[in-house]
Amino acid sequence: MTVTAPDQAPVAEVPKAGATRLVDRVFRMRELAILVVFLVMIAVTQAGNSAFLSEQGVKDLLLNATILVLVATGQTLVVITRNVDLSVGSTLGISAFAAGLHLQNGGNPAVAVTLAVLLGIGFGLLNGLLVSLGQVPALVVTLGTLYIIRGIDSIWVGSRQITAADLPGGFVDFGSGGLSAVPYLALIALAVLVATAYYLKHFGGGRELYALGSNPEAARLAGIPVRKRILAAYTVCGALAGLAGAMYLARFGNVDSGTGSGYELTVVSAVVVGGVAFTGGSGSVYGAALGALLLTSVNSVLPALGVSSVWVLAINGVLLVLAIAVDRIVALRVASALKKRNARHA
Repeated sequence: MTVTAPDQAPVAEVPKAGATRLVDRVFRMRELAILVVFLVMIAVTQAGNSAFLSEQGVKDLLLNATILVLVATGQTLVVITRNVDLSVGSTLGISAFAAGLHLQNGGNPAVAVTLAVLLGIGFGLLNGLLVSLGQVPALVVTLGTLYIIRGIDSIWVGSRQITAADLPGGFVDFGSGGLSAVPYLALIALAVLVATAYYLKHFGGGRELYALGSNPEAARLAGIPVRKRILAAYTVCGALAGLAGAMYLARFGNVDSGTGSGYELTVVSAVVVGGVAFTGGSGSVYGAALGALLLTSVNSVLPALGVSSVWVLAINGVLLVLAIAVDRIVALRVASALKKRNARHA
C-alpha cells in the first residue's frame, strides 16, 4: 500500500497497489466459491428431500439466516479495521429483553425497536471508546464487555422470561410473516446489507476503513481520522446488534437471560468463512452474508438428510479452520509476490 505525506491525498483516494488488487480478487473468488458450495449443498438436499425447497422451507432458510446476516454485517465493519467485537451476542440478548419488557408493559413496537437500537449504540460506543481512545486491544476490551453486559443481563432479567403471549400479536406476526417465501425480516436485513455495502464502496469513510485495516500507520500518516473511524465502526456494529435483538424477539417471541449466549462465535465464524480477512483491510459484507447463509443452512440441511444435528458444530469448526488456513496461504502468497516484484524493480 502506498504511503503518502500528511499534506497529500488521503490513502482512500490513492489507487490500489498490486498486492491489494490481488487480495481483493482472491477474496471475490472465495465469495463465489462459497456461493457455489451453498447452491450445491441445497441441490443435493433437494434431491434427497423433495419438500426441502417448498415455500415454507425457503422461508425458514431465510429466517434462520436473517439475524446472523444482520450482526455479521456490523461485525464486518469492525473486522475490516483489524479489530473484533466479541460482545455482540450479549448486546443482542440484553437489547431483546429491553424491547420485550417495553412491549410487555404495553409499549409501542416502534419505540421498542428504537430502544433496542439505542442500547446497542451505547454498548458499541463503549467498546469503540475503549479501543480507539484507550488504545486497549480489541480482543481484551470486547471480551471484558461481553462478560459485563452478560452479567448486567443476568442480574436484570434473573429468572424472568418473556414469551410470545406477552407480546402484541402484530409484532409476533410481523416476525414470522413475509411476501410469499420472503420474510419481512429478511427484507430489512437485505436493505441494511445493501446500504452498508454501498457506503463501503462509494463513500470516503467506507474506503478509509479498508485503508485503516490494510496499514494503520500509513492511514494515520495520510491524515485519516483513525480513532474516529474505529469508533464509528463499533457504534454501527452495536446498533446492528441491538436491531438484531429486536428482530430476534419478533422472530422467536421468547427471551431470557441466556439469549444470545455464545452467539459471538457464530458471528465471527460467518465473517471469516465469508472471506473477510481477520487481519483487516479485505473482504465485503456480501461475503459475510454468504458465510452466514452457509452456516445457518447447515442446521437445516443435516436434519433434512437424516443426519444428526450434533455434527453442526463440528462442520462449522471445520469451515472456520479452512477459512483461516486460506487467509494465511493468501497472505504468504501475496508477500512472496511482493518480494519478487520488488527484487525485479531493484
